[in-house]
Amino acid sequence: MEQPEATGVEPREALHERDVATAAPHLALALLAGLRGSAHGRWTLFVLPTGWLLGGWFGLAALAGASPILAAISFVVLGALEAADARLPLAATVLLAALLGLWHGYLNETAMATPGPGAVGFVGVAVFALVAMAAALVAALQAAWVRIVVRVAGSWIAAIGLLLLGWGLRSGA
Repeated sequence: MEQPEATGVEPREALHERDVATAAPHLALALLAGLRGSAHGRWTLFVLPTGWLLGGWFGLAALAGASPILAAISFVVLGALEAADARLPLAATVLLAALLGLWHGYLNETAMATPGPGAVGFVGVAVFALVAMAAALVAALQAAWVRIVVRVAGSWIAAIGLLLLGWGLRSGA
């Protein structure tokens, strides 16, 4: 990944990588909620953006950024739960949505406090739409092979999280 230029404008590749890192855990949560049914999807759709907003407020007040290791953990946990087709109660899904929203809202706002474009703030809108569409799509699908495809996607998200975690630990972040 290229380093930000001295002008404070990040290259297009840096924003793209950040967008993917933001969207993947949310996609995993949406697919997991969809696997559990429409009630889980509806609650996730409500709680995730609310948590994102609250986490963003905390992030605006923060003076320093956060460790990328904790962000990688959200990939691993949510991807693994999706891959395992974990039979979570509704309260557990709501808690995961709240924690993920709080954490990633915090991360986005601390990133926006650093020099550079504020394009990351727009990712929240995209993630909201992604969660809504993915949860609704998966909840409506009943075929067994579709559930397997969704679980495989979860295992890939968990694997990406493990890679990010390894890189974060190796770099001493």
